[in-house]
Amino acid sequence: MEFQKISSPSLRELFVDQLEHMILSGKLKIGEKLPPERQLAEMMQVSRAVVNGGISELEKKGFLIVKPRSGTYVADYRRKGTLDTLMSIMKYNGGRIRNEEIRSIFEVRIALDTLAAQLCIDRISDEEVQVLLKIIEQIRDAKDTQEAIEAAFEFQHEFALASHNTLLPLIFQSFRAPIFTMWERYCDLYGIESLYHSNYKMWTYIRDRDTKGAIEWINYSMGECISGSRQIYYD
Repeated sequence: MEFQKISSPSLRELFVDQLEHMILSGKLKIGEKLPPERQLAEMMQVSRAVVNGGISELEKKGFLIVKPRSGTYVADYRRKGTLDTLMSIMKYNGGRIRNEEIRSIFEVRIALDTLAAQLCIDRISDEEVQVLLKIIEQIRDAKDTQEAIEAAFEFQHEFALASHNTLLPLIFQSFRAPIFTMWERYCDLYGIESLYHSNYKMWTYIRDRDTKGAIEWINYSMGECISGSRQIYYD
């Protein structure tokens, strides 16, 4: 059995985690000005380099905004945030995606999957269709949820690659973490078999080169989750 090395978080990571928690919990309000870096370093008993690096990271995540000759302020992360911001929100919520994020991910997935279907189905080769089937069978034969989710994501990513659009596979990869969390929730509620049948149904439309049917299935299957008729939201 192989064990992984245990590593402790750096001071910069702890600084970032603490400020994210304060912002997401509302202890630091949007628009609130932070103390100067020197004062923050003294208050938190870390170096100015830790504070400076942490502020830069939080600015990239959309949590802070640095205004020259004015100071550092708490940003509206809903407007300034990135996928990294969503990861921080999930971490703050104990790994759970909030209902509004679940709905938003499905809405984006409908748009991305529809584009992939439009680009892919007329171009995909018979060999690529068979590769997708083998991946689908890995979902069916998965020994646990993690294995099933890995295969489901691989199916989606290969489908995006088959579109021959350079950006689509990269966009799918950027959604990897929230999609995995969402599918874990789905499998907890409906089981691996349901995940398999949903993806197999999509594969049949790809096999039959039925773009219209694929798009209708994308809208129907994901629309069920958005509307709540197939419950996936947390209470």
